[in-house]
Amino acid sequence: MQEVLTVSQLTSAIKKQLESRFASLSVRGEISNLKEQSSGHLYFTLKDQDSQISAVLFRGNAQSLKRMPKGGDQVVVRGEISVYAPRGNYQLIVRELDYLGVGELLLKLHELKNKLEKRGWFAPELKKKLPKYPKTIGVVTSPTGSVIQDILNILNRRFSGFHLILNPVKVQGEGAAQEIAKAIDQFNQHRLADLLIVGRGGGSLEDLWAFNEEVVAEAIFRSQIPIISAVGHETDTSIADYVADVRAPTPSAAAEMAIAEKAQQLQFLKQSHARMTYAVKAQASQHRKILERYQKSPHMRSAYTLLGTHLQRVDDLRSTLDLGIRQQLQKKQLQLQVLARQADALKPKTQLQALKQRLASMDKAVGTAISQQVASIKRHFDPDLSRELLHKRCQFHINEKKARLQQLVSHLKAIDPKNLLTKGYCILFQEKLDSVILSTQELAENPTIRILMHDGTAKAHIEEITR
Repeated sequence: MQEVLTVSQLTSAIKKQLESRFASLSVRGEISNLKEQSSGHLYFTLKDQDSQISAVLFRGNAQSLKRMPKGGDQVVVRGEISVYAPRGNYQLIVRELDYLGVGELLLKLHELKNKLEKRGWFAPELKKKLPKYPKTIGVVTSPTGSVIQDILNILNRRFSGFHLILNPVKVQGEGAAQEIAKAIDQFNQHRLADLLIVGRGGGSLEDLWAFNEEVVAEAIFRSQIPIISAVGHETDTSIADYVADVRAPTPSAAAEMAIAEKAQQLQFLKQSHARMTYAVKAQASQHRKILERYQKSPHMRSAYTLLGTHLQRVDDLRSTLDLGIRQQLQKKQLQLQVLARQADALKPKTQLQALKQRLASMDKAVGTAISQQVASIKRHFDPDLSRELLHKRCQFHINEKKARLQQLVSHLKAIDPKNLLTKGYCILFQEKLDSVILSTQELAENPTIRILMHDGTAKAHIEEITR
């Protein structure tokens, strides 16, 4: 006997068969009867010429759509079959939705991505590092779009004084990919920039397709200049993003990446300036307090508290110095007096006087000796004979002494300066002093002099001195 199933059992069996058999599939068709619930879920019918199927796109998956679908749109959906038991009908649970034509592009994009990945164009080790401080930034984008304005606004706000070169190109449509590749090659050929930003604003897959072309990927790969790819919005990803050295979610973010290092350095400098300012103020405040304490101390109220000892020491040193100077002066005065006496003793007049005194003493001594000898002889010899002998001896001694005396007189006369004066010599004396002038330096100090000659004196004034 055939088993009898309940409706629920039949529905459950169908559900298991369908859902396991069609767990993942892609379906192409036209959207109709589109309804959007307040919950955010989308309910519609997917149909073609002969058939239709119910479909639902839940809110979580609908949020990823770039634009909301509408009735009449030709689409390709991916999802799975589900049986709704309460009504006993089956429906398509949509996970992804692409508009007709986009599916082919996605397939082409996937194939090119696999091809370039196998070539190694996406390898991280081939990515070039961005320059820290780029002097010139090159931009490859449309001259009329918002991208260039966003980049300029960011750079002007964050990095004044930069140099930007725009190579204008078409960013969508026929020939756009070739223009983009050519612009990248021109920048490299002439080394016009330190860093390149290649990109455009957001759009559909068709709008962004120029950046998925192999010619653009090849130009980016062979570029010697580091490239930041900024294609579309944050959720858009292109082949150019994979090949470029750095991917930016938006053109504005690309501009910030280009100057990130300088911005960080500027921020660091600002923070350092703030910290240094705070530290200097803190140091100044601390030292001001120390100075105030010093000012209140007794030592700072009067200079004599600190300088009194030193002032007394200066007075002691002055007294010691004065005493030493006086002692030195006295010593020098005594030496000068000795030298003066020595100089006076060396004067011819003084020497002559001393010789005369010596001669007188000798004459007196001779007379005394003769008298003593005569007296002695008188006592021992005959007076007459003795007288005669004595007379002869006396005469002999007298003659001898006279001769000696005559020699001394002649010698004295010979060394007497006055005798030299008869031969044309003269002696110079200072006008007011009796000292002989021995140096022309004395003439410079006392130009008026006395001149001693053999027959008198004369006064003269020195006009010129030649050394």
